[in-house]
This record gives sequence, C-alpha cells and structure tokens, in this order.
Amino acid sequence: MNSACLERLRGNLARVREQIAAAAARCGRAPASITLVAVTKTVSADVARLLPQTGILDLGESRPQDLWRKAPLLHDLPVRWHLVGHLQRNKVARTLPLVSLIHSVDSLRLLAAIESAAAIQQSPADVLLEVNVSGQPQKHGFAPDAVAEALQQAATCRWLRLRGLMAMAGTPGDLAAARREFASLRELRDRLREAAGGACLDELSMGMSGDFEAAIEEGATMVRIGTALFEGIA
Repeated sequence: MNSACLERLRGNLARVREQIAAAAARCGRAPASITLVAVTKTVSADVARLLPQTGILDLGESRPQDLWRKAPLLHDLPVRWHLVGHLQRNKVARTLPLVSLIHSVDSLRLLAAIESAAAIQQSPADVLLEVNVSGQPQKHGFAPDAVAEALQQAATCRWLRLRGLMAMAGTPGDLAAARREFASLRELRDRLREAAGGACLDELSMGMSGDFEAAIEEGATMVRIGTALFEGIA
C-alpha cells in the first residue's frame, strides 16, 4: 500500500510543483521563494509519514486535536508542523510545543493567550495574523482596519514573533474574487510595513488547492495545499 501511495503522492506533487513554478514565472518570482504546506487533515498519519520522502517537510493541520494526535506519531521525522485552522485559547498551551508556525491568530485575546503560554514555556512562538479580507461574517480573522492595533499589541510581546499575515478566499471557486482578496492582503501588508518602519511581515500565507496559483501571482509566500496533493489517496 505504501509504495503505491508514495508513487501517487509523488505524481500529485509533481503536478502541484509545476503549477507553482508556472505561477511564479508569470510574476517574475523564484519557485523556491514559496513554501508548500501540505495540509494533512484528510489523510492518516501513515500517509503524512510519507511526505518527507517526497521532500515536503512543512505539514499543516486545521484542528488542534488532529495535530495533537498526529505530531507525536511523526516525532522521529524532521517535519515542521503548522496550525492553519482556528485555535481556541484553551488549546494554546498544548499546541505551542508542537508547531513551528501558527497561521490563524484572529483576535487580540488569542494573541495575549499565546504570549502568556509561550512565556510560561520559555519558548518563542512564531505567528501570523489572520485577516478577514472577504468581510464575510462567518469567516475568522481581524477586520483589515483592526490589524494595525494587533501589530501594536504584538510589538509589546516578548515571546511572540510576528512573521506576517494569513487569509482565506471568501467564496470557493470564485477566482476573480479570490485574486482581489489576495491582492488586498498584500497591499495591506505593504501599507502596514511602511507605517511601522519596516516591521517584519515577510510571510503571506494565502491560497489553497483551488486558488493557489492566483495567490502566488498576488504575492503568497506560503500556500496551504491538501486536496490537490492527496487526490486519489485514501
């Protein structure tokens, strides 16, 4: 099973890499400047264990509970776990030791909870601020005009390292809207960086299986891909 699964995974990855390279070429960027985060929420830990054999070391989970279950099973591998989904404050302390980056900091209270837990654990936490670029009420994230305040709070945190911004497109399948929303996140980052005198906001996490090419063309440095990578793999 593993050999067939690995070959299917390699084939899927080759197609995704080709798409990443083509999108990067269209906007004059190097494919190596874009990090592929393999979102493993639909596959088992056994399948996730195959990823390093394909060269993928950045793995993402949407739910903290799934991260808690899978990360220990892959503890012997040189993988970097990313939490890309919603994080509740009562799950912060258990999550922090397992992740290299939290993409989804969506409130000042969560920012404070991460700073507090990181201080207790004496280990810095790398985070992205999630921005609700679509304005849809069911989506998590800071309103664009609230991000500056979050940056100010993050700047006072000793144990929190803010690395950039994250967003999700509002309507799956609407590539034109997704492109506008991704562009708005990049433009927001650029304005905030200028206003803050060059604050470190290098990472833009945006784009999933259905829209990652548009995200790359609009400046994504990280794309979160699950479906396209694990197609045909149970």
